[in-house]
Amino acid sequence: MSKGAKLAYRPIGLVGGILAGIVSGAIFKQVWKRVANEDDAPGALESEYSMREVVLAAAIQGAIFAATKAAIDRAGARGFTKLTGSWPGD
Repeated sequence: MSKGAKLAYRPIGLVGGILAGIVSGAIFKQVWKRVANEDDAPGALESEYSMREVVLAAAIQGAIFAATKAAIDRAGARGFTKLTGSWPGD
């Protein structure tokens, strides 16, 4: 892929990353409510939670974000390819 096409994809990737953060945050909030029966996940600096709870919450949140970002990035790449004929990662 040409350098110009890669630059053209950058805004799509940036918007996709922001969208992934918003969507994965909403998904994580719902998952955490069901898993822990609490509205908010524990923060790393909140002393009332154990290390296990904090790390588990972070691991679940990270996995949801990674999967959501991959799905959104993939959809963006497919759309970009349909428009330009070039795959943005090549």
